Amino acid sequence: MFTPARKSMPPIDYVSIVRSVYENRRAMLLGALVCILGTLAGAVKTGSPIFWALTAGFVLLTIYRYVDMTLFQRVEIRPSDIDTAARWELRATYGAAAWATLAGLWCFSCFAVVRDPSTEIIAMVATIGCLVGIVARNFGLDRMLTIQLGIVAAFVAIGLLLRNDPYHWVLAAFMLPMLVSYRFLAADVRAILLAAVHGRVEASRLADELDTALDTMQHGLCMLDKDGTIAVVNERVLAIFAQLAPSDWQGKPFRDFIGAAMASGTLAPDCAEELLRSNGKHAASKVMLRLDKERNYEVTVSSDYGRTVLLFEDISERVKAADRITFMARYDALTGLPNRGYFTEQVETDLARWHNRQTTEMVTLMIIDVDDFKHVNDTQGHLIGDRLLIEAAERLRQALGDRSIIARLGGDEFIVYRAGAQTDEQVMGDAHTVMAAFRAPFGLMGEHLSINVSIGTVTSGIRDDDLSTLMTKADLALYKAKSRGKAQYQMFRDDMDVDYRYRQRLKAELREAIAGGGLSLAYQPVIDIKTKKVVGCEALARWHHPELGTIPPSVFIPIAEESGLVSEISRWVLATATAECQNWPENVGVAVNISAKDLRAGDVAQMVNTALASSGLPPHRLEIEVTETAVIEEREAATLIFKTLTAQGIGIALDDFGTGYSSLSYLQALPFTKLKIDRSFVRDIADSPRSLKLLSNVAQLGKDIGLTITAEGIETEEQLALVAAHTNIDQIQGYLFGVPLPRREVFELIVRLSNAPPESTAASKRKHG
Repeated sequence: MFTPARKSMPPIDYVSIVRSVYENRRAMLLGALVCILGTLAGAVKTGSPIFWALTAGFVLLTIYRYVDMTLFQRVEIRPSDIDTAARWELRATYGAAAWATLAGLWCFSCFAVVRDPSTEIIAMVATIGCLVGIVARNFGLDRMLTIQLGIVAAFVAIGLLLRNDPYHWVLAAFMLPMLVSYRFLAADVRAILLAAVHGRVEASRLADELDTALDTMQHGLCMLDKDGTIAVVNERVLAIFAQLAPSDWQGKPFRDFIGAAMASGTLAPDCAEELLRSNGKHAASKVMLRLDKERNYEVTVSSDYGRTVLLFEDISERVKAADRITFMARYDALTGLPNRGYFTEQVETDLARWHNRQTTEMVTLMIIDVDDFKHVNDTQGHLIGDRLLIEAAERLRQALGDRSIIARLGGDEFIVYRAGAQTDEQVMGDAHTVMAAFRAPFGLMGEHLSINVSIGTVTSGIRDDDLSTLMTKADLALYKAKSRGKAQYQMFRDDMDVDYRYRQRLKAELREAIAGGGLSLAYQPVIDIKTKKVVGCEALARWHHPELGTIPPSVFIPIAEESGLVSEISRWVLATATAECQNWPENVGVAVNISAKDLRAGDVAQMVNTALASSGLPPHRLEIEVTETAVIEEREAATLIFKTLTAQGIGIALDDFGTGYSSLSYLQALPFTKLKIDRSFVRDIADSPRSLKLLSNVAQLGKDIGLTITAEGIETEEQLALVAAHTNIDQIQGYLFGVPLPRREVFELIVRLSNAPPESTAASKRKHG
């Protein structure tokens, strides 16, 4: 019964109950006024000093309680501050006990001392009425309420029992059930009100959580009631609505909002119709909403029991990612031009329309190759190479982009397609336009580079020509243009198709020739200019086709490179040449050419070691020849491979010096042992002193850095004499000493020029053949 409220209820409830005791000062004053007037009336009627004293007591107690309640109003008590609330509860209990004592004494005096019927009735009515108010106000503090009821009931019961009247005793007995009923009544009121308080607190908590959830959720949410009125919105939806149709739309029809957005032009009619049509459907539907170029929303509309919920999901980043993926799938990341796949898609679509049209219009395809791009990449770096491709793409756009589909075909190649009436003059004019666009130097990161392009074009009015056929023909024209030198353009001709089919046949049959022993070797001797003896031979591959006759190396070697067979040829030449050289005198070596494809494959050292191990030829008798072009294309690989080979004692010769870039940096950076000067330096030395001087200087350059110098293309005695008299060339090679010879003839030449003894010669011949 007397368990403190602070221990029997949660802190928030306890603090609220204490606060309710102090809140209604007017009710306290009204009850106090009743008691004061009642005791005053009894004092006036009876003149009893007890009533005057009680009147004074009630006045003083009223003042005290009013001041106490006023002081409480100035105190801030937190919901969890039960200690402060307990102190104020104790003060309220003192005041309540004092009032109960005065009210009890008032009733006791009326029944036991004064015994005036009218004062008895006034005292009982006033006290019982005040007790009802006390139950209503102090229901939450059971201890304080019980103290008040107990004091009043005790004084009233004693006063009634002192009257020698059984009816007064019965009335005294009624005080106990009244006390119990009042306590039950207070408990019921306490339970009801606390349940209501808890419900309100819980509802407030849930409302706060819902508001927090709505405002912090990543999506916008809008709920429509059964009448289609906007009932619930969160902050994100308000922001979206503000962009579409600025106004306060909560509580207004959703249809009016859609109409306002359409009228302002911020909402597309088809989107508006879909939103209105989805409203009320039980099945969820999705509507795409685009606010501007940056913001995209997916609106999920779902309805149930007449209510509709619209969920606005910001998919802007998803749309951007999809756009980026689409761009990456269709466009070249470096130049921004369509890639090969997207170009094919566009052109095939246009060709399908062209095939179905009854027209004399023609289509044109142009393949453009940037000359010497590999050289730019190797010498200037990939960053400048990338900038060059970007600038090249931009120049092509400006030259042809307004009426053509331009794409990057791959690497340094671009492709252009145009539909419409085309004449040869127009196509040639386009080619001239492109070449003129590349005539101005490229300014790239402080470097100024002169870049040219080679172009192959095809114009077709044949309905059966598809993109693959057009590309093949344009590629054949490009190949022809590049074969005539750089900065050329070539239109496709029918005879190129014949050449193409011829090359395709050779490509197919070359593999069979390699596997079936259809290739042979010829050897061109290298002569020491002082001793006139053979010091080595260059091994040259030959192909005699059973039906087509002899196929020149200038034809089948490029085909081997295109088809990936060149390394097989190099491997076979190495194995065959080293085995043949083992039959020659020990002072004679053999030279084998390798290509850029061999260097790119990276297994040159392995091929060489395998050939040497198989033949037993000492490494110093083998020489590897490589052109400047091959070195430029695969400089890093060449450096590693050549260092490995020279460490074994194998010679490295730079072949055809003077026909490529003639960069002195290669002579310094790579471990060459020999420099072979191209025949173009020798051709005019008999007629031009300047040419002879140039040859002499080039030879001296090689001698100064410790290289053995070989001059190619010596064809006359006069050339030989000039080279011997005016240059520091060590070795010579050319038709003066014979064309490339088969193994038997070259062996006989080696023996003859070596002045070998007859018995040694005979023995060598028997061994050789």
